[in-house]
Amino acid sequence: MTAVRDTLRGSTLLRSLALVVVVGLVLLLITDSLSPYRNLQLADGAYYFCVLAGLTVLAGSSGQISLGHGAFMAVGAYTVAKLSNAGWALIPELAASVVVTLIVGIFVGMAASRLRGPYLAGATLAFAVGLPALADKFLGGENGLTINPPTPPASLGASFPLERWQAWIACAGALVVLFVFYNVTRSAIGRSLRAVRDDEIAASLAGLRVGRRQTLAFTLSAAAAGLGGGLLAVVSGTVAPGAFPLQLSLTLLAGVVIGGLGSLVGAVWGAALLVFLPNWTNDLASSFSLSTNVSHNLPIAIYGLVLIAAMLAWPSGIQGGVRAVAGAVRSSVARRGDAGARGVGGPTAPAGTANATEAAAPSPDSPADSPADSPADSPPAERDPDRGATTPASAPPPGS
Repeated sequence: MTAVRDTLRGSTLLRSLALVVVVGLVLLLITDSLSPYRNLQLADGAYYFCVLAGLTVLAGSSGQISLGHGAFMAVGAYTVAKLSNAGWALIPELAASVVVTLIVGIFVGMAASRLRGPYLAGATLAFAVGLPALADKFLGGENGLTINPPTPPASLGASFPLERWQAWIACAGALVVLFVFYNVTRSAIGRSLRAVRDDEIAASLAGLRVGRRQTLAFTLSAAAAGLGGGLLAVVSGTVAPGAFPLQLSLTLLAGVVIGGLGSLVGAVWGAALLVFLPNWTNDLASSFSLSTNVSHNLPIAIYGLVLIAAMLAWPSGIQGGVRAVAGAVRSSVARRGDAGARGVGGPTAPAGTANATEAAAPSPDSPADSPADSPADSPPAERDPDRGATTPASAPPPGS
């Protein structure tokens, strides 16, 4: 067991494989016990995780802000829809969505690497606003495109639920993204991205190509968003411009910030928030009989409130708060353990104190001080007027 643990600690690839296998088995067991509606929610969370994992690497590791990841999802979704209507199989469709979005991400990333701060946010925002309008004009109009749902294999049985099969497909894509980004963030590429994020000048002086690293981060993030969009098309069965509004890009960024930037576990928290919060806001709007306009804009308002509350309570996101709470609990348990050990064994003195005490205490075997050695019996000293020093009274005067 120790050898296996040491092997996993020494190999990031093996750790990521073990993590993917364990998470895959857990998801497989969970889907068997979920209802069709919950399986669809799990599928939604899986493709949201793909997008947020890429966005957390982009914003958390390389320090770039993107408000256009909803548009990257649209690129992947429309690619899957077009190829599905052309008769392609599922896996080649999803692979093509990744490749096409990756190519688009290269060009957007090359432009984004020359921009900073609000200029970068504005450029990606324009991309998010303009691309759905182009899809509305050239790719099926407002009604969009429809695709046939994926058919479960015959080996699973004729009564195998379609929702569970869609959840399996989406979770498989999420596991691929988890494997890739787990290795990227713990490799030399991830360290170079963090170096560029912390100080671009120092990174360039160290020999790193800052623009290339930022373009690479944008490209990987766009590819993950394209896979998430392709999975969205597979799960929903329809692709329309209305599915990728500007609000989607804003909620994606809010979700990754609330979950925790730079953390793949934070992407899980953000995906859960994106899945469950709209349902809760719809229930809230229905219970208060709010108007259509208010209920439509309520989710983004609640996202903003949750974002403000999370930044005030946990500036590093939900995952950062969980780490802080876990660290506090471990420290408290350690302090209680130390206090219990002192209570059972009694107070222990420092190592040097006991030795000093033993050295100062008289030994029972040593002879007692004689009266002649006692300072009280010593003759008084008198001052020598010629030399200005004190001499014992019993000593003969100088010169005698």
